[in-house]
Amino acid sequence: MTGLPVAPVARALADAVADLRDAGIVRRLMTEAVRGHHCEPAAVVRELNQARLLSRPHVVDAVESLLAEGRAIAENRLYRMVREYDLPDPVWNVDLRLPGGPYLGGLDAYWPDQAVALELDTRAPRQDDDALWSEYARKREHLERLGITVVHITPRKLRDCPEQQATVVRTALMASADREPAAYVVVLPR
Repeated sequence: MTGLPVAPVARALADAVADLRDAGIVRRLMTEAVRGHHCEPAAVVRELNQARLLSRPHVVDAVESLLAEGRAIAENRLYRMVREYDLPDPVWNVDLRLPGGPYLGGLDAYWPDQAVALELDTRAPRQDDDALWSEYARKREHLERLGITVVHITPRKLRDCPEQQATVVRTALMASADREPAAYVVVLPR
């Protein structure tokens, strides 16, 4: 074998973190990798999980910061997608409730006139992923029974193909004219 051994950034981070004990350094390494667009938070968490590093408290703390950073980047990409592809302005970061009734869930964007909800899927791959996915599915099914179309977008799709994601949202918005009116819901700021 010749040359220099290489690994994907997420794997290299997991290898480096395995030997570190300083929470600040671990947090900075991971955050800079995501800020610099070298990898996605989910890929880092997947590698940390495979390396069995998620049981270390300083790594867990860093992962929380990493996920927050990744979510902020994804939200900025979402704002940019709506603006650059001339989608109508939604209401941002809202909670939905039935009038006088139960909480339906939080959304990243909602177009009330078309009853289209958008949710950034920023789940990190973890052992309890099935339970979290079940909660996402339950919320989606409940909203769809009320006549609300739910669009899920991942940070990776926003980064790699924003035009395609804008087309998905635009199609959902246009299709609303062909659907029965959705149930009335109360939209509250988050």
